[in-house]
Amino acid sequence: MDDTSREALNALPDWLRSLADDLTAVAGLMKDSQLPEEVRLWAAGAVGYVFKSVDLIPDGIDDLGYLDDAFVLRVAAARALEDLPADEAAALTPLAQLAEGASLVKRLLGSDYARLEDFVSGLRIAVVRGKSPSDIVEDSALAAQVCDEVASFARSYLAPPFAQDERTLIKLKSFLSAKLP
Repeated sequence: MDDTSREALNALPDWLRSLADDLTAVAGLMKDSQLPEEVRLWAAGAVGYVFKSVDLIPDGIDDLGYLDDAFVLRVAAARALEDLPADEAAALTPLAQLAEGASLVKRLLGSDYARLEDFVSGLRIAVVRGKSPSDIVEDSALAAQVCDEVASFARSYLAPPFAQDERTLIKLKSFLSAKLP
C-alpha cells in the first residue's frame, strides 16, 4: 500500500464524521455578503450538490455514499480560495481547512482529479430543486432557507461506517472514474 492510500484510509473516516459540520460551514459562506460573489457561488454549488437527487456515488452505498459529497466540498473550497487574495483566504479558516483536503483527493484520484474539478466547476451553474447558485447568493431569504435545510440535514446525518481497507479505495476510485463526465 502506498503512502497516499494510507493517508486516505486514515482521513476519509474523519471526513465522513465531519460532513455535517463541513457542510454547515460552507453553507454559512454562501450567505456572507462580505465575500466576493464567486466564492459564494462555489459554496452554493457545493451545497446544492449534497442535496442533488443523483450523486456520483449514491448516498446509500456503505463506506462510499457520502465520500463524493466530502470530495466536492473540498474541491469547491480549494477553487473558491483561488478567487481570493492570500490574506483573505487565510482568514476563512473553514474553507482553508477543507481546501487542504483537496490535495489528498488530487493525489488519490490521479488523472481523474481534473474531471472532478471540471464537474465541481459546473456546479456553480447547476440547478438543484429549481434553484441555481446565483439564485441563492442573490436572494438572502433563499440563502437562509437553504441554510435551514442544511441545518436539518446536519441534525439527522449519521456518518456511515468506513472499512479502512485498500479495496474500499479501489471501489471509490472505480465509481468516480466510471461516473465522472
